Amino acid sequence: MRKPIGPEPGSAGEPGAAGGEAPRKDATPLSTVVRVRSLLPSLPPAERRVAQRVIDDPEGVANSTITELAQTCGTSETTVIRFCRAIGFHGYPELRLTLATEAGRAQSASGGRVIGSDISPDDSLEQIVEKVTFADARAVEETASQLDIKMLEQVVDAVVAADRVDVYGVGASAFVAMDFQQKLHRIGRFCSAWADAHIMLTSAAVLGPTSVAIGISHTGATVETIDALEVAKSNGATTVALTNFPKSPIAEAADLVLTTAARETTFRSGATASRLAQLTVVDCVFVGVAQRTYGPTRKALEATFEAVRGRTVRPDRRRR
Repeated sequence: MRKPIGPEPGSAGEPGAAGGEAPRKDATPLSTVVRVRSLLPSLPPAERRVAQRVIDDPEGVANSTITELAQTCGTSETTVIRFCRAIGFHGYPELRLTLATEAGRAQSASGGRVIGSDISPDDSLEQIVEKVTFADARAVEETASQLDIKMLEQVVDAVVAADRVDVYGVGASAFVAMDFQQKLHRIGRFCSAWADAHIMLTSAAVLGPTSVAIGISHTGATVETIDALEVAKSNGATTVALTNFPKSPIAEAADLVLTTAARETTFRSGATASRLAQLTVVDCVFVGVAQRTYGPTRKALEATFEAVRGRTVRPDRRRR
């Protein structure tokens, strides 16, 4: 499997890193929290408790000693050190310093206001609007900041060269898959989006080396999508995963992995921020493909626009 996007634990250039690629200079203020959140499911239970504390209260962790953090998380100082190394730091002092710096930047960016993303029963509708839009904006910004351009370029190359692109997703991810299908179809690319488990498998079974299969799953653990990608890969198709977690099971079934950086709020089943983050990545892939095929794309867009131009209500039929 090719390397997933985003910094790997222990990569050089990160705080306390041992070897690898330096972090992007335009990383968002909460880039450490974003990284921890993406690695959360792959951590051992004790380290996961420390990670969750960092996600929930990064400023509080920055102001805590290693003993205080270990006690709060019901674990040992050794576990805290292991966690720090797992996310690319030499030790806890470096993590504290980085979190304090990032928290300060985030507060400056928000004008000193602290906007949570979880919805409480007592929130007013005005507060709900503020929290939802804040979470959505952060999901898009953080997704863009950690998007690996080289990996994105490989995905664009694969789609441009493919004679067929099949996109798999269930639940909320199915809507993202259909959006991508509609976009590619509009510019004359042969693309199908599937949400039914049986049809996904039969689709994957007839793909080949000139095809691309894209699986979309926020958790990266959706069995139907993973199974379809594995079948597609076994038949020689180039497989792409779009997920929030680079070490999730779907990444194992993919040649190329694109990640989002969305944090869902209280109403996770609504799949709000994650869907917007996925759509952001899909749009980047689509525009990349459209740019590579600029001439044919312009002609296709003009033709499809002309085909539907007459399907709008004429001014003389509008109510006055």
